[in-house]
Amino acid sequence: MAIDYTKFKNSLKRLEEQNENYQSMDSSLPELMKEAIAESVIQRFETCFDSTWKIIKRYLSDELGLLDIPNSPKPILRAANENGLLASDIEEWFDYLDARNGTAHDYSEEKANVSLEMANLFVDDAIGVYQTLSGETWE
Repeated sequence: MAIDYTKFKNSLKRLEEQNENYQSMDSSLPELMKEAIAESVIQRFETCFDSTWKIIKRYLSDELGLLDIPNSPKPILRAANENGLLASDIEEWFDYLDARNGTAHDYSEEKANVSLEMANLFVDDAIGVYQTLSGETWE
């Protein structure tokens, strides 16, 4: 059965759109609006990161026949790297994972800023994974 990339694609599209909103945000917006947009980017980053490692796991098992990979992000990312599925360095992916985990329970300004920076970098890497796994060009 073919892998359905719809959830991954949709979560990545939403992150890409909201990240663009955040990056081009008008400085005259009220602080509450700026915070809301930033929090939306962080939540979409968390969701998209989770969708990414889960679809990679599915690809590793269904397409490459690797069935004995633990169901957690680090070993899945390592296997993806070993199989040429990540265009960027594995350490960058571990940084994304740390940023994702850092904001899961703590929205301190420092962790939020790190997560926003990582989300901005993550978009292009996640698009690369999408294109590699699905064989489709990103729209």
